[in-house]
Amino acid sequence: MFGGTSAFSTTASTNANAMKDVEVQSPPDDSVSCIKFSPTSTGTSSFFIAGSWDNNVRCWEVTHQGQTIPKAQQTHTGPVLDCDWSDDGTKVFTASVDKTVKMWDLNSNQAVQVAQHDAPIKTVHWIKAPNYSCIMTGGWDKLLKFWDTRSPTPMDTIQLPERCYCADVRYPMAVVGTAGRELIIYQLENRPQEFSRIESPLKFQHRCISIFLDKKINSPTGFALGSIEGRVAIHYVNPTNPKDNFTFKCHRSNGATNGMQDIYAVNDISFHPVHGTLATVGSDCKFSFWDKDARTKLKTSELFDQPITACNFNSQGTVFAYATSYDWSKGHEGFDPQKKPHIFLRSCFDELKPSMKKS
Repeated sequence: MFGGTSAFSTTASTNANAMKDVEVQSPPDDSVSCIKFSPTSTGTSSFFIAGSWDNNVRCWEVTHQGQTIPKAQQTHTGPVLDCDWSDDGTKVFTASVDKTVKMWDLNSNQAVQVAQHDAPIKTVHWIKAPNYSCIMTGGWDKLLKFWDTRSPTPMDTIQLPERCYCADVRYPMAVVGTAGRELIIYQLENRPQEFSRIESPLKFQHRCISIFLDKKINSPTGFALGSIEGRVAIHYVNPTNPKDNFTFKCHRSNGATNGMQDIYAVNDISFHPVHGTLATVGSDCKFSFWDKDARTKLKTSELFDQPITACNFNSQGTVFAYATSYDWSKGHEGFDPQKKPHIFLRSCFDELKPSMKKS
């Protein structure tokens, strides 16, 4: 489906497209903060969105031939930090530094404000429960809010111990990571309530979190947490064995000094919707695929010319989308205006198949 090189534009740098994947047309103008595929797809195409520090969120159509068609975009007055879809794929929610969340109706191409915080909003997630639906927003004002998009006031507001740094939702579970390395797990049945609170198993600041499902019962059972020190924690909420919870090193490389490793941030984590394996992307300009159950690495990419800042799988698990753009991990000295953001699509189903090796 995504074979051939006809869709590639030639770039000056030899490793801007290190894996020779399909390059998305008309990418954002600044660093990419989030990528999300629509939960629904038609027989002939699917859609995905990307939010950017250029204040915009964009939507593309991906055809089965592997072509990407820019469809529409909407603008905030500040960088877009997170984005999500409604479960029916008709609406997009975007969280911004401008302290608002907008709901973008793709059918009418209209966007309206549906949430507000007193500081930048870091995360937004759609929650579809049997008896209610809402969005959950996490802000740097140390608040977690739940909004019925038809009302200007939140249904619920929960005080967080610190600023919200990352969050994920898979009904009936939500997990929020805050500054100060605290993790709070919520159960969402009937109304959101705190279930448990733990200190991060990682020693350094966490950056991304992704809930995984129990394959047998298809319900959320734990999460993967990525930190700035090139490490991921796999954490089960109710482990059957204490050894089920573990951490592993990733996004590290052998440094110039004897025996020393260069350590990079894990910028995003995404679980494969069919296989339950996972992808991590990092400031080391690489992506990797992992099997957490076999505790083994499935694949590591070639070296790109920029950090990889966001990633996501489509709903069938056939396409892996990832964005290369500067993540400011090396400060303003590391910024090269000649290197533009890119989004690539990779045919990935077989590469993410679980390892035969048993843990």
